[in-house]
Amino acid sequence: MRFSRAILVAIAIIAIVSGVIVFKHVFTSGFTGSGRVVLRGAGATFLQPQLEAWIEAFMEEHKNIVIEYSGIGSGAGQKQFFKGLVDFCGSDPPLSRSRWEEYRGRVLQLPVILGALAVVYNIPEIPRDIHLNLTGRVLALIYLGEIRFWDDPRILELNPALADKLPHKEIIAVHRSDSSGSTQIFTTFLHKAAPDIWPKKLVGKVVDWPVDKVGNGVGAKGNAGVTATVVNTEYSIGYVELSYAIKNNLQVAAIMNREGYFTLPTVESIQSAAMYALKAGILPSKPDGDFSRELEAIVYAGGKNSYPITAFSHIFVWKSYDDVEKARAIKRFLEWLYNNDSKYIVEGYVPLPVEVKKLWMEAVKMIEG
Repeated sequence: MRFSRAILVAIAIIAIVSGVIVFKHVFTSGFTGSGRVVLRGAGATFLQPQLEAWIEAFMEEHKNIVIEYSGIGSGAGQKQFFKGLVDFCGSDPPLSRSRWEEYRGRVLQLPVILGALAVVYNIPEIPRDIHLNLTGRVLALIYLGEIRFWDDPRILELNPALADKLPHKEIIAVHRSDSSGSTQIFTTFLHKAAPDIWPKKLVGKVVDWPVDKVGNGVGAKGNAGVTATVVNTEYSIGYVELSYAIKNNLQVAAIMNREGYFTLPTVESIQSAAMYALKAGILPSKPDGDFSRELEAIVYAGGKNSYPITAFSHIFVWKSYDDVEKARAIKRFLEWLYNNDSKYIVEGYVPLPVEVKKLWMEAVKMIEG
């Protein structure tokens, strides 16, 4: 009888342990229970409209793969990714050197699209067919809170044709309130264009904006939030990914580039900046390499036709996944992107040069399940 009880106890323990293992597998698996694999991502709003267009087209062709993406900002997306809460993340800037060293050999960084930050404004007096001219220095002084009115002599000097149209109205400087890759791109530009007045300590995903201290700054969440605030606030200025400006019919400023030319964000000016960055030779040949110098190369790049606030936007994936089905689904998505990305380009974005797209297929070879 004791032997029988021992056997029963052993069987019960095995059943319980097996149940735990099975439950854990179901919980962490990419399968939904209906034969579909779910990939979850979060991060940058800079690339969100383009990424969503790709995902929609991909899922039309791959009914068994579901991809979900939440635009919560580059900083929050990276946190969720490294905590294991999502399968991939979107990030405008690549990993810093120290962060890359921490995850060296485990994370793959993939530039997926070229975009530009448009400096947008809401000044009713300026005709929509005329673009305000601005420099990095003047933008820095606005976000420092030192230039406070639209008819400031330093703005008038750049826009003699608008001398009778720039009003004596306070400038409302709109910026991101969340941890944002767009903010890192914008503040990198301000520092490179005006290093003597916009210090390195004011460069990053989260910034203690000086303009807030004088009462002229307003924070908003995501590119969508900044866009909505500028649309609804007369005499405001802000920075958003170009696609948001186009979709919402915002007025866009021409920005002085490194060579002294006022340029608008266009396909040609964005491509020009990217080509100058590639010539610098700082992009790694493998997706597990160090991309930390990339942003410095492309922002405020040389070339008279280059738009100075251009950037790559990225997807981060793991080199190895515990779930083989998720690994296969991510590889399939990257292969699909390689062959179809340019068919679904949203206005305001520019496809990658072939030299950079090759990294996607390198990643496909490296990802393991």
